[in-house]
Amino acid sequence: MNPFANALLWAFLSLTLLSSTAASETAIQQDIRIFTVNNPAGKITGATIEKAFETAGFLIDGNNDMNKPFQARFGATHFPVYRLATIHDPDLSAKLIAVNPLMGLLTPLSMSIWQDLEGNMNVSILSLRGLSRMTRIPMNNPDLIALADKMGNALTTALPSGHFKPLAYQKVADASMPLSVTFQATFEAPKDGTVLDAKDDFEAEFEAEMEPIGFLFPGFIDVNEELQERGNDGFDFYDTYSVCKLDVIFPIHKVHPEVGAFAPCTFFLYKQKNDSVVHMGFPSVQNWIASTDIADKSSLDPLIKAENLFIDTVNGITE
Repeated sequence: MNPFANALLWAFLSLTLLSSTAASETAIQQDIRIFTVNNPAGKITGATIEKAFETAGFLIDGNNDMNKPFQARFGATHFPVYRLATIHDPDLSAKLIAVNPLMGLLTPLSMSIWQDLEGNMNVSILSLRGLSRMTRIPMNNPDLIALADKMGNALTTALPSGHFKPLAYQKVADASMPLSVTFQATFEAPKDGTVLDAKDDFEAEFEAEMEPIGFLFPGFIDVNEELQERGNDGFDFYDTYSVCKLDVIFPIHKVHPEVGAFAPCTFFLYKQKNDSVVHMGFPSVQNWIASTDIADKSSLDPLIKAENLFIDTVNGITE
């Protein structure tokens, strides 16, 4: 090879390496990933995407067509298809809860599915970095990596010939933002009852207080049952609720349809057998704001208002 050709080859290889490294560094700084493919014939649907994740080994906890309640409630929709789905892998969730019970924040995981006006089908999910930041489980944890890879593989099956969009959200690098809102309480067993009866009483009041102020519960998982089936008998109870509020998701998804990587959000409550304290929590909306650069008032105001309302209501129940 002549010197000129050799120099060109090295220049090409260097540029390729730098571009690949830059793309990798950009991707690792993002909390979410968006997988997209052109879908003009509409062959890819919410049902086919659900089937791909089910085949990959996920349990499908919900796959809700949001355009129906949007149309009924607000008289409008913004996308031809907009769905919010929740999934989880009981085996990996159990392993990761054993590392840090905060994994309940992502049991189940959320994702948004939408077809945009250009005919592209899109799915947003949390990245490995997002999974790690939310749960405080290190990014090099093999089970966390396996979960991220499993989601990515399911997407490539669900959306053939698709690709991950390059993202460059700026706020997400702020390490000071709160990742979750947590509560602690003690449940006193009723007379002739157990702590499980106290838990049931709390959940009944929780649902009764939340539903009239607009919070919906599209999903519920008895996580402790799954943990016990996998040999973890360390909890008296571990429940998670999927929580959604139409007044929040409707204005936000018009500009940021990808926020479905956080919605519905998951509210957990658990008590370990060696602890008298009941732990509860949900992901802070600051994750939504930072991870997708939300800045418009029409999105921010209902988001922050809903979080404050949720906090006040839970505090009122536990006081």
